[in-house]
Amino acid sequence: MTSTTEQFADLSATTLLRFATAGSVDDGKSTLVGRLLHDSKSVLTDQMEHVEAVSQARGQEAPDLALLTDGLRAEREQGITIDVAYRYFATARRRFILADTPGHVQYTRNMVTGASTADLAVVLVDARNGVIEQTRRHAAVAALLRVPHVVLAVNKMDLVGYEESVFAKIAEEFTAYASDLGVPEISAIPISALAGDNVVDPSANMDWYGGPTVLEHLETVPVSHDLTACPARFPVQYVIRPQSAEHPDYRGYAGQIASGVLRVGEAVTVLPSGRTSTIAGIDALGESVDIAWAPQSVTLRLADDIDISRGDLIAPSANAPATTQDVEATVCHVADQPLSVGARVLIKHTTRTVKAIVKEIPSRLTLDDLSQHPNPGQLVANDIGRVVVRTAEPLALDAYADSRRTGSFLLIDPADGTTLAAGMAGESFASKAETTIQADEEGWDF
Repeated sequence: MTSTTEQFADLSATTLLRFATAGSVDDGKSTLVGRLLHDSKSVLTDQMEHVEAVSQARGQEAPDLALLTDGLRAEREQGITIDVAYRYFATARRRFILADTPGHVQYTRNMVTGASTADLAVVLVDARNGVIEQTRRHAAVAALLRVPHVVLAVNKMDLVGYEESVFAKIAEEFTAYASDLGVPEISAIPISALAGDNVVDPSANMDWYGGPTVLEHLETVPVSHDLTACPARFPVQYVIRPQSAEHPDYRGYAGQIASGVLRVGEAVTVLPSGRTSTIAGIDALGESVDIAWAPQSVTLRLADDIDISRGDLIAPSANAPATTQDVEATVCHVADQPLSVGARVLIKHTTRTVKAIVKEIPSRLTLDDLSQHPNPGQLVANDIGRVVVRTAEPLALDAYADSRRTGSFLLIDPADGTTLAAGMAGESFASKAETTIQADEEGWDF
């Protein structure tokens, strides 16, 4: 039987890659995904037969591989991607979770969803059009969400005669832009998703290109999922008090470890109260264990009876995060209604939801030249900007640069529960603006 120590030692030896595709309308995202699935033998026979039948009914000579991902009826009818389509496939070298995200500007919010947990983003560009505003927007979102690897797939090379100069110009422009955003690793690959050039198999039409195909890059890019390297964070989801004859005094705190490692006997602090205790026991899958790590779901038992409820955060006392009621962050605005200074919102951070006020919007990012438009007053759909939010209760936020899980949050409309914005706490590629918080005239001055 494998010991707990051995299991922990093997934790980082994963073969899973999460990646997202993005690009403008008709750049060929769904066709690329379909080509990946088809050429890597990841399509079931009945799925392929259905695609062939639909393609023939439309009068197309060859199967439209984009139909393998465009699952909604509106997507198939309009030939566009509306929702994020998740696909799971595997090769002999790695397993994949793929998020095919929309290209329309009004669906950029969906790209935020698809890329928020991605290790890699594939940004497609039509070789005929080059880098356009939506390309820059997707690069900015990838940088903002700290996606560690970005692949520029210059698609439709067959329509520009497979010219190396066309590819080189686009790759140079995109790489310079993404580098200015702080994207740490950028790879450019010339492809034709429709013809299959450099997607799974190397292209015979571009012998000037000596790099990997898209699939080869996906299979070999170094990816680390070692959440245990970060300080331990345990958001409480549920308090378990059975009060039964068998367990009359049991009090456990259930949830998923967001990061790090927790051990029995470790001194911990409960936030935002600041109360301290030690871990008396850890229950996982019905058994008591001495150690647990992210992303396991466990129940913690503490040595002391402390007032703890859903939304509290348990962390090692040695490196517990600071609490704050003044949240400075970069947000992607995803709602149709604008986000304005003075707006009353709910902020959801891990399992905790509190009231808040948008005290200031210091700047909005201009995608063309990465300049900051100062004090825009509001953010509209798909805008990226800096905000200062004052919360009614303290939050234990990490910087997003340190933890994508405990450094992120949502702004929610308290009236109807609509998600307004996705936020990343702390610094980003946007420069930090000096802010002055003024008291609210209507009593929401926390």
